[in-house]
Amino acid sequence: KTIEDYFFYIGILSAVIGITVMLFFRYSSYRIHLPPCIFHLMTGYYCPGCGGTRALRALLNGRLLQSAWYHPFIPYAAAVYLYFMTTQTIEHVSRGRLRIGMRYHNGIVWTATALIIGNFVIKNLLHYRYGLVL
Repeated sequence: KTIEDYFFYIGILSAVIGITVMLFFRYSSYRIHLPPCIFHLMTGYYCPGCGGTRALRALLNGRLLQSAWYHPFIPYAAAVYLYFMTTQTIEHVSRGRLRIGMRYHNGIVWTATALIIGNFVIKNLLHYRYGLVL
Protein backbone atom coordinates (compact mmCIF):
# COMPACT_ATOMS: atom_id res chain seq x y z
CA LYS A 1 0.00 0.00 0.00
CA THR A 2 1.15 3.50 -0.86
CA ILE A 3 0.24 6.81 0.74
CA GLU A 4 -1.95 7.45 -2.31
CA ASP A 5 -3.92 4.27 -1.54
CA TYR A 6 -4.65 5.49 1.97
CA PHE A 7 -5.62 8.94 0.67
CA PHE A 8 -7.91 7.24 -1.87
CA TYR A 9 -9.74 5.24 0.80
CA ILE A 10 -10.02 8.32 3.02
CA GLY A 11 -11.35 10.22 -0.02
CA ILE A 12 -14.06 7.61 -0.61
CA LEU A 13 -15.06 7.70 3.06
CA SER A 14 -15.09 11.52 2.98
CA ALA A 15 -17.34 11.51 -0.10
CA VAL A 16 -19.81 9.12 1.54
CA ILE A 17 -19.94 11.18 4.73
CA GLY A 18 -20.14 14.47 2.80
CA ILE A 19 -22.97 13.29 0.56
CA THR A 20 -24.85 11.91 3.57
CA VAL A 21 -24.55 15.20 5.45
CA MET A 22 -25.54 17.25 2.39
CA LEU A 23 -28.62 15.11 1.80
CA PHE A 24 -29.58 15.30 5.46
CA PHE A 25 -29.51 19.11 5.51
CA ARG A 26 -31.04 19.39 2.04
CA TYR A 27 -34.10 17.29 2.88
CA SER A 28 -34.65 18.08 6.56
CA SER A 29 -35.90 21.17 8.29
CA TYR A 30 -32.93 21.07 10.68
CA ARG A 31 -30.61 24.07 10.33
CA ILE A 32 -27.24 24.41 11.95
CA HIS A 33 -26.19 27.71 13.47
CA LEU A 34 -22.46 28.08 13.86
CA PRO A 35 -21.07 29.99 16.83
CA PRO A 36 -19.05 33.15 16.21
CA CYS A 37 -15.33 32.77 15.55
CA ILE A 38 -13.44 32.69 18.86
CA PHE A 39 -10.23 33.92 17.18
CA HIS A 40 -12.02 36.97 15.79
CA LEU A 41 -13.78 37.68 19.09
CA MET A 42 -10.51 37.52 21.03
CA THR A 43 -8.18 39.32 18.61
CA GLY A 44 -10.35 41.41 16.32
CA TYR A 45 -8.56 39.85 13.34
CA TYR A 46 -9.99 37.46 10.79
CA CYS A 47 -8.79 33.92 11.43
CA PRO A 48 -6.85 31.92 8.80
CA GLY A 49 -9.99 29.91 8.01
CA CYS A 50 -12.29 32.90 7.83
CA GLY A 51 -14.68 32.59 4.90
CA GLY A 52 -14.28 28.83 4.59
CA THR A 53 -17.89 28.01 5.39
CA ARG A 54 -19.21 30.67 3.01
CA ALA A 55 -16.74 29.46 0.36
CA LEU A 56 -17.94 25.87 0.70
CA ARG A 57 -21.57 26.91 0.48
CA ALA A 58 -20.86 29.02 -2.63
CA LEU A 59 -18.93 26.17 -4.23
CA LEU A 60 -21.72 23.68 -3.56
CA ASN A 61 -24.12 26.12 -5.23
CA GLY A 62 -21.91 26.35 -8.32
CA ARG A 63 -20.52 29.83 -7.66
CA LEU A 64 -16.80 29.15 -8.17
CA LEU A 65 -15.58 32.76 -8.31
CA GLN A 66 -17.54 33.71 -5.21
CA SER A 67 -16.10 30.67 -3.45
CA ALA A 68 -12.56 31.71 -4.39
CA TRP A 69 -13.26 35.24 -3.11
CA TYR A 70 -14.48 33.98 0.27
CA HIS A 71 -11.55 31.60 0.74
CA PRO A 72 -9.32 30.44 -2.16
CA PHE A 73 -8.29 27.26 -0.35
CA ILE A 74 -11.77 25.73 -0.72
CA PRO A 75 -11.95 25.61 -4.55
CA TYR A 76 -8.25 24.61 -4.63
CA ALA A 77 -8.89 21.71 -2.26
CA ALA A 78 -11.97 20.68 -4.24
CA ALA A 79 -10.02 20.71 -7.51
CA VAL A 80 -7.15 18.68 -6.02
CA TYR A 81 -9.65 16.23 -4.50
CA LEU A 82 -11.59 15.77 -7.75
CA TYR A 83 -8.44 15.31 -9.85
CA PHE A 84 -6.88 12.94 -7.32
CA MET A 85 -10.01 10.83 -6.90
CA THR A 86 -10.69 10.67 -10.65
CA THR A 87 -7.17 9.59 -11.58
CA GLN A 88 -6.85 7.19 -8.66
CA THR A 89 -10.23 5.61 -9.47
CA ILE A 90 -9.13 5.02 -13.06
CA GLU A 91 -5.88 3.49 -11.83
CA HIS A 92 -7.66 1.26 -9.29
CA VAL A 93 -10.35 0.13 -11.76
CA SER A 94 -7.66 -0.75 -14.34
CA ARG A 95 -5.81 -2.66 -11.59
CA GLY A 96 -2.70 -0.60 -12.14
CA ARG A 97 -2.45 -1.03 -15.91
CA LEU A 98 -3.19 2.66 -16.41
CA ARG A 99 -0.68 4.35 -14.11
CA ILE A 100 -2.27 7.80 -14.31
CA GLY A 101 -3.08 8.29 -10.64
CA MET A 102 -2.02 11.60 -9.15
CA ARG A 103 0.93 11.17 -6.79
CA TYR A 104 1.48 13.02 -3.55
CA HIS A 105 4.13 15.72 -3.48
CA ASN A 106 4.87 18.47 -0.99
CA GLY A 107 4.01 21.21 -3.48
CA ILE A 108 0.32 20.44 -3.01
CA VAL A 109 0.57 21.09 0.72
CA TRP A 110 2.78 24.17 0.27
CA THR A 111 0.30 25.67 -2.19
CA ALA A 112 -2.56 25.06 0.25
CA THR A 113 -0.54 26.62 3.07
CA ALA A 114 0.26 29.68 0.92
CA LEU A 115 -3.44 30.10 0.06
CA ILE A 116 -4.46 29.95 3.72
CA ILE A 117 -1.74 32.36 4.88
CA GLY A 118 -2.36 34.68 1.93
CA ASN A 119 -6.09 34.77 2.65
CA PHE A 120 -5.36 35.58 6.31
CA VAL A 121 -2.90 38.39 5.52
CA ILE A 122 -4.84 40.00 2.66
CA LYS A 123 -8.20 39.99 4.46
CA ASN A 124 -6.71 41.53 7.59
CA LEU A 125 -4.75 44.14 5.62
CA LEU A 126 -7.83 45.14 3.64
CA HIS A 127 -9.91 45.29 6.80
CA TYR A 128 -7.53 47.30 8.95
CA ARG A 129 -6.00 49.48 6.24
CA TYR A 130 -9.16 50.30 4.29
CA GLY A 131 -11.96 49.35 6.68
CA LEU A 132 -13.37 46.69 4.36
CA VAL A 133 -15.57 44.11 6.02
CA LEU A 134 -15.02 40.83 4.29
